[in-house]
Amino acid sequence: MKSTPKTDHHTRHAGSMPALHGLSTRAIHAGEDRLRYADSITTPIVQTSTYAFKDSREIDAYTHHGKERFEYGRYGNPTELVASRRLAALEGAEDCVVFASGMSAVTTTILALVRSGDHIVITDDAYKKTLEFCSAYLQRFGVTCTIVPFGDYAVLDRAVRKNTRFIFSESPTNPYLNIFDLEKLQAIAKKHRVLTLIDSTFATPYNQRPLELGVDLVLQSGTKYLAGHNDILAGAVLGRKALVEEIRALHKAMGGVIDPHCCYLLLRGLKTFVLRVRQQNETAMRVAEYLEGHPLIQRVYYPGLKSHPHYEIARRQMSGFGGVVTFDIKGGLAAAKRFLDHLKLCYIAPSLGGVETLITHPATVTYYRDTRKERYALGITDTLIRLAVGVEDPEDIMADLDQALRRASRRRRGPYR
Repeated sequence: MKSTPKTDHHTRHAGSMPALHGLSTRAIHAGEDRLRYADSITTPIVQTSTYAFKDSREIDAYTHHGKERFEYGRYGNPTELVASRRLAALEGAEDCVVFASGMSAVTTTILALVRSGDHIVITDDAYKKTLEFCSAYLQRFGVTCTIVPFGDYAVLDRAVRKNTRFIFSESPTNPYLNIFDLEKLQAIAKKHRVLTLIDSTFATPYNQRPLELGVDLVLQSGTKYLAGHNDILAGAVLGRKALVEEIRALHKAMGGVIDPHCCYLLLRGLKTFVLRVRQQNETAMRVAEYLEGHPLIQRVYYPGLKSHPHYEIARRQMSGFGGVVTFDIKGGLAAAKRFLDHLKLCYIAPSLGGVETLITHPATVTYYRDTRKERYALGITDTLIRLAVGVEDPEDIMADLDQALRRASRRRRGPYR
């Protein structure tokens, strides 16, 4: 039996819902039919793994005549369908596939686009697990990978080969919030006729719209700002329908399927997405300015600050600078640990984009397996801190940071000395 009807239900329009233009309106209504089951305002959770056929005639209509319907949970779900449509509307994409996690979106997308003998290029400031997948696992399938320094466009240009399939990067990056010049990226890609993939998780479609700048595919971790409540894992790939269809086909075989309840929570989070990101942009800007003037801070990395090396690029291609602020504190590793220990409002946790403010110390949380020399080669210093602001009052966030910084600066006896 075929798993996909001739007329894919992902292409259908959202009933009688009018054309939606405002981002906030799309975040609430896009992808839904006007009338829903039991006259529900919210999209229902269709909690099922499979779907029944009425009779043999309906089987024939589905398998041979393109009847639109669902067959099995791995191939689609009504709640997931609304989520994928809404994300596509927010990103300005023709099509979207939703995954069980951001990494599932990344790995399935890469595998769907390459064949044995292909080559890809990725920047060295990409997410650690993405780099690991490209450098350590793709070679098992006969795919080679070149890692280039982020921001060196001449090296990037020279790295592209005749068998290069795509260029992959992120913008902003983690943890230094470097901004990729997407116009330069597209010029290189057009010259060599290769695809471009951008992980835009830190930016979200509120702050950056890579597809409008010519990027072929955008990846998002829905776990972060899109869902926004630190309670689900989700991912998405968005772009031209022809490309997305290639990825959807492999997705059905790989099985990294998001469940209906997670889709419901993602849809719920999207309804306040614009409000949250707008406030997080404003809060992060205030916090970054505050920290830049703080006597116990060595350096602040935030693309909205003029001191950031990519400030001009960010100002040109972004409408907001995001909710993450990275900084180096003074005093060494012992002071960094004391700072974390004295926080009272901010949670120590390795994620971002939720309503709660989270803070992490990459040297001891993400790169703890690496030696100090290895970490420093990657730019991960002992004193580097990444702050992901939530939607609390900015004054409370800054007050918590200040008291922890001041207490950390006082030398004391103990295990961190």
